[in-house]
Amino acid sequence: MNTQLRILPVIEKLQYFSSQSKIILLHPTSRYRSLLVARLLSDASTRTYYYALDIDDINLYNFLTGLMNTLAKQRRTFGRHLNLLPEDALREPYKHLDLVLDTFLKELAEIDDGDFFLILDEFDRADAADDVHRFVERLSHLMPDCCTIVLNGRTLPRLPWLSMMAKRHGLILRDDELVTKNIYGVRKSESVSSLKVLSLGPGYVFLDDYLVDNWEGHLPRLLLFFVMDRPEVTRNQICETFWPNLDIDQAVNVFHVTKRRLHKALGIDILSHDGTYYRINPDVSFYFDAFDFVESLLACRYEQPEDEFAQWQRIAKLYRGPFLHGHHASWIEERRSAYSLAYIESLLRTADIWTERGNEELALLTLGRAIDADYSLEPVHLRLLRLYVKLGRRAEAVAHYRELEKWAKSKRTPLSSEVQQLFADITA
Repeated sequence: MNTQLRILPVIEKLQYFSSQSKIILLHPTSRYRSLLVARLLSDASTRTYYYALDIDDINLYNFLTGLMNTLAKQRRTFGRHLNLLPEDALREPYKHLDLVLDTFLKELAEIDDGDFFLILDEFDRADAADDVHRFVERLSHLMPDCCTIVLNGRTLPRLPWLSMMAKRHGLILRDDELVTKNIYGVRKSESVSSLKVLSLGPGYVFLDDYLVDNWEGHLPRLLLFFVMDRPEVTRNQICETFWPNLDIDQAVNVFHVTKRRLHKALGIDILSHDGTYYRINPDVSFYFDAFDFVESLLACRYEQPEDEFAQWQRIAKLYRGPFLHGHHASWIEERRSAYSLAYIESLLRTADIWTERGNEELALLTLGRAIDADYSLEPVHLRLLRLYVKLGRRAEAVAHYRELEKWAKSKRTPLSSEVQQLFADITA
């Protein structure tokens, strides 16, 4: 088979998944990633904007400047909002990240060519740029539906792929294959220690089946969860996350103390360092529930497992509670939101299957669990109300609507016209 024929299924998969994800990474081991980029650029039927990172794109300022100048050559009006930003925001964009993000999104929203790709090629040139990674991570939550970012490079970007995948904001393609297993690469299992890390819930760590509780504070334990969450992290990234109000020298000192306490609590060197990045020691055998949760989720979404019902139930069971319940930090809240949405997805699919099997009572109970997980999700209330109506239980539907109405008033959030119309139909 010639190269042109081999690339066709790769293009088809990319186009298919572009409607299901904000960011798609072309896995570094993909054989056809560069050819795929070339085909997208030459395909007149596909709207594509392209930026190849420069060797100077080692910070967000250089990255945005280069991106803005390059895209302005491809679309004349691109950059007109960014160029009007205050000079301090342009010079130090990371210190004004929310403003810069909002402005960049405004630029993207004004591209009125229909659906389009934004290719960020040679992305590994920003490997050491924490602020560029943070910018792209934030973009993954906010991108307009018309745009899909394609990342291409020789390394795996230091993004929280697990939570991005859980929230349907990120996917990784290895040619025409969606990566659903070993997302951060195959790890060795040669260690005599067996480490079990449970992040969905209060956050428990077990070593050889014994609960680890000698942390000397909560920071060593949170450091373990933070590093395990990504392919790798930098020391500055850790310091800015945990000690943003300390100067860098103080933060580094506290980090080293925290790292020593982590190793002391586990009795093993859990963090490895290659001079630039920290990662979980690949020689340590471990189980991380977030990996299991997301990999099972991806299998149910895209691989049609033999016993889909049992798999959705297992995903719901893996969710023992909100991510690191009881702790509050921006990175924790972001993960918590992503995993909560995925958990609710598993409950809704389970409820659908119960309904298909004629067991509406269990479907009602399952929908109730979804509402308990996040009361603000109006579509779940709609499904519950409609199921009540289907079963002829209008009094319970009215009672539930009244509770929802009371909650909406307390939050000063009006109910949608769809919910109000459904209630009018129920009481007609």
